[in-house]
Amino acid sequence: MADVVYTHGHHESVLRSHRWRTAGNSAAYLLGEVRPGLEILDVGCGPGTITADLAALVGPDGRVTAVDAAAGVLEQARATTRERGLDNVRFAVADVHALDFPDDSFDIVHAHQVLQHVGDPVRALREMRRVCRPGGVVAARDSDYAAFAWYPGVPVLDEWLELYRRVARANGGEPDAGRRLLSWTRRAGFPDVTATATAWCFATPGERAWWSGLWAERTTASQYARLAVDGGHATERQLTAIAEGWAEWGRREDGWFLVPHGEVLCRA
Repeated sequence: MADVVYTHGHHESVLRSHRWRTAGNSAAYLLGEVRPGLEILDVGCGPGTITADLAALVGPDGRVTAVDAAAGVLEQARATTRERGLDNVRFAVADVHALDFPDDSFDIVHAHQVLQHVGDPVRALREMRRVCRPGGVVAARDSDYAAFAWYPGVPVLDEWLELYRRVARANGGEPDAGRRLLSWTRRAGFPDVTATATAWCFATPGERAWWSGLWAERTTASQYARLAVDGGHATERQLTAIAEGWAEWGRREDGWFLVPHGEVLCRA
């Protein structure tokens, strides 16, 4: 079985960014397919903010099944749905390479920022297709690290990008997944795929402080930091310098950061 290695881990600096995500800012390409009464599988649900939005959209007659490889984060997802008064969500630990659901179980199968971290994204997409009903939709969205762009230039952030991509690939992932989604879906056998792209942009003072702060903390305190050091990719001193570079960028009044994403909507 292909391994799933989540480079970021579930440090608070990581979950802080995950809890910011909504169906509107992270799954808008899918929303035209969501309607009351549908059954949705949300793969890699994390703390459940997108999950909860989807559950509200399918209404009391529809249901969302939220799965993640990490059991601990599912407790946070359960808390999110409880806080929103949603009772049409069920949760399970699952490996996207081998989903424990019968064929043709869901109308929509959705994965946000998942395929970049899995050992075999084509196999994962085939599993997502297997559990999707004929005529249903498999949807995936992933960022593309090599296409990240920012201003002004802070040289140490170039080092950060190269380091992150190296660590992610050492874990068996593909950080530049966004540009590969269409290729992966073709290899997985989907005959009808619509590929698009959207982006997050962080440019206001509040956005800069939030984005730079979470990455500065993630660079020194998260599982990614441990993997970087233990894997011989960087020293703690280098990570500290990168974190300081993030803080420097965050203080710039003209700071701007772009995170592009590839997206695919696939008819099963």
